[in-house]
Amino acid sequence: MAYVYRGGDYRDAESLGAWLALQQPEEVLEPELPIVDSHHHFWDSDRGRYLLDELLADLSAGHRIVKTVFEQCRAMYRATGPEAMRPVGEVEFVRGIAAMSASGNYGPTRIAAGIVAHADLTLGARVRPVLEAEIAAGGGLVRGVRFSMPWDPHEEISRYVTTKVAPGRMLDATFREGVAQLGELDLVFDVWIYFTQIPELTALARALPGTRIVLNHCGGPICVGPYAGHRAEYMAVWAKYMQELASCPNVSVKLGGLGMMHFGFDFHLRDRPPSSAELAAGWRPYIETCIESFGAKRAMFESNFPPDKQSCSYLTVWNAFKRIASAASADEKAALFEKTACDVYGLT
Repeated sequence: MAYVYRGGDYRDAESLGAWLALQQPEEVLEPELPIVDSHHHFWDSDRGRYLLDELLADLSAGHRIVKTVFEQCRAMYRATGPEAMRPVGEVEFVRGIAAMSASGNYGPTRIAAGIVAHADLTLGARVRPVLEAEIAAGGGLVRGVRFSMPWDPHEEISRYVTTKVAPGRMLDATFREGVAQLGELDLVFDVWIYFTQIPELTALARALPGTRIVLNHCGGPICVGPYAGHRAEYMAVWAKYMQELASCPNVSVKLGGLGMMHFGFDFHLRDRPPSSAELAAGWRPYIETCIESFGAKRAMFESNFPPDKQSCSYLTVWNAFKRIASAASADEKAALFEKTACDVYGLT
């Protein structure tokens, strides 16, 4: 299994493990700080294997992860039945893992304390039975629905995503009708887009003020393909868009995902994995801008594992976040690392 990305192959489990073993040892910073990992995946497919055992191995790094939120990733969909209902299988799959964790036999972390599912929101109001089925299948764990739609007109960018989507979807009336169902059911709308699409999300957020929205991965500030070599120029555009989006009180942002290849930091191309200090230096301008724009009560850290594992270990990603937040007050740290995720997703 190999996925070809800019600068080389996406490492499979064996080669990734060998590369991560070259990491210079680091001590866990602030080991007693409670953390909710607000965004991770489980899968067993042509993308590789990342299930409970793999997550537990990462959690053993030593950070105090008290809860996690599973984020949809097209894992374990039902193989039969109506197409619209097939994503319910992912909820059933993750609920099983959550039940294993709740037994206490796998450590103190409440894994998948919240589930962000998927549903085809282009169905408009007709998506309601799917959402209700997912809520029932989740046994109280389903907290939201994610619809991923990163789109860019450049072919060099389109190869970085597995699903091509039509442009302008967030402006579509039927799609907005589907998103509105989430607000009516007290579900969060998680969304993964590129920074060029943020103005469309701002328009959607203003049109649906009663729907809570969580923007993933710092708003997708891509810096590959035609954007490479122009980081400062496009960062200024991204920052302006993020500040405008932050004026919508119903929107929060996840701080992370910057270890993916889309963002052009190229940590995955190094002979050795980067240190947390190196990660923090690269990511700080984006994460600090997000926090300044949205405030700590509307921003939450995420590991985005296993995708971000291509650039760093679980220990170093959280050390990097702690370095970036080192000047924050105790209350701000509590929000960024735990409380915002608990409040947004209703975790108890």
